[in-house]
Amino acid sequence: MKKVKFLKLLSVGESLNPWMNRLNASREIAPVTLPNCRLIKGIETGSEDIDILPNGLAFISSGLKYPGIKSLAPDKPGEIFLMDLNEDDPRAVELRISRGFDLASFNPHGISTYVDTYGTVYLFVVNHPHQKSTVELFKFVEADNSLVHLKTIRHDLLTSVNDIVAMGPDSFYATNDHYFSDFILMFLEMFLGLTWSNVVYYSPEEVKEVAAGFYSANGINISPDRKYIYVADVFDHNVHVMEKHADWNLTHVKTLQLDTLVDNLSIDPYTGDIWIGCHPNGMKLFYDDPENLPASEVLRIQNILSEEPAVTRLYADNGSVLQGSSVASIYEGKLLIGTVFHRALYCEL
Repeated sequence: MKKVKFLKLLSVGESLNPWMNRLNASREIAPVTLPNCRLIKGIETGSEDIDILPNGLAFISSGLKYPGIKSLAPDKPGEIFLMDLNEDDPRAVELRISRGFDLASFNPHGISTYVDTYGTVYLFVVNHPHQKSTVELFKFVEADNSLVHLKTIRHDLLTSVNDIVAMGPDSFYATNDHYFSDFILMFLEMFLGLTWSNVVYYSPEEVKEVAAGFYSANGINISPDRKYIYVADVFDHNVHVMEKHADWNLTHVKTLQLDTLVDNLSIDPYTGDIWIGCHPNGMKLFYDDPENLPASEVLRIQNILSEEPAVTRLYADNGSVLQGSSVASIYEGKLLIGTVFHRALYCEL
């Protein structure tokens, strides 16, 4: 669906109230600033997802072309950046990708890392070449800051993948949101209140749906003890806690309702806190209006399994600095905030 057609739909009137509510179309937020922040040089066309290794190496996906949302470089292939957060003044470095991989159609989305017992780092990247969905598996070579492409994963159940969490060197959980498979269907689901989005488990031996009933399953991650999977439902404004079983199936434990559109989820490996990049007003993402920019918001959830989890808004901006935040990842007091199509922010807390 073209952006202009979508915007015409949104102007019809009262009949579209369910859409407006799902998109938080009337919400505005007060700014919450953080000290010691700077925009990351070299990242100009998005930083949709960020995954940080235990040693402080941060992988950043950039250049996502998302239907209905503007791109600052529509003809430029996507990229993967690396930052070493142990450095005094960390910089983003573009990773070279091995020959044989189709760079021209690279459209990276959610990412996840896995480190095996030998220290080999595997990077899983959700990719949308030609508006399709694949998962690309790479091996990271630190000696020359490169990614060796190992394989492309396709499956009928990986219909429109949004995000991914690695469970092994060739297995993962993935969320499907219908966005890339059928843009119109996704908004019909939102309008009609249909919950057709799901979570799929993939391994070479078995592929299956393990959770369903989401309006639009988005970010996904795992607790430090690896007992629970967290799933963000962006259009239902909540985070689901799912218990992981030995057969890889998931069962619902609880849902935490929020007042914002929750995107990617990052986990503090030491505290178990959940850090979320959010969209306070999702409607603004679909407008290309310099006078009405998409805002950014970062939430931290502490003790989500308790009866009263603590939710703290740690950052909020009206778009003057950062537009459309999609992820927030923490490492030893250093915070990276990424966006769907804009810049990326580095803060020392």
